[in-house]
Amino acid sequence: MFSDPQFWVAVSFVLFIAAIFNPVRKILIISLDSQIQQIKNQLNETENIKNEAQKTLSELKSREIKVETEIQELKINSEKRISELKQLSSKKLSEQIEKRKILAENKIEQQMRDINLSIKHYISDSAIEAASHILKNSLTENKKSDLITDSIKELNNVLKN
Repeated sequence: MFSDPQFWVAVSFVLFIAAIFNPVRKILIISLDSQIQQIKNQLNETENIKNEAQKTLSELKSREIKVETEIQELKINSEKRISELKQLSSKKLSEQIEKRKILAENKIEQQMRDINLSIKHYISDSAIEAASHILKNSLTENKKSDLITDSIKELNNVLKN
């Protein structure tokens, strides 16, 4: 057995493997450790990115809720304002219509008074003209002078009282 060259080749092969195993093992361990560390770093970085994305997503959702709330508030406020403006414009329109109605009634009353006054003046003028025409045509000079005297007496009585 000790003289067999295959034995010595096998022993030298085992010694060679034993001698190389430790440094190769260290190199493999260092290489695998560095790869493991890189993978851990990438996992940590991925976890951080995931956490930041979730945080950003939650912030965006909260902003969306706030914006929706603000939109609802603006909608409610605008509807209230529109309602108020409708009521105000309706009130102003009613007041304006009422004022114009009063003005129209006042104008109608004034025109009625003017027409009545014109009619009275026309009637008075016509009556005076008719009376003077009748008096001119039907009264004699004596009757005219008696009528003037009676009128002066009545005027004196009225002035004394």
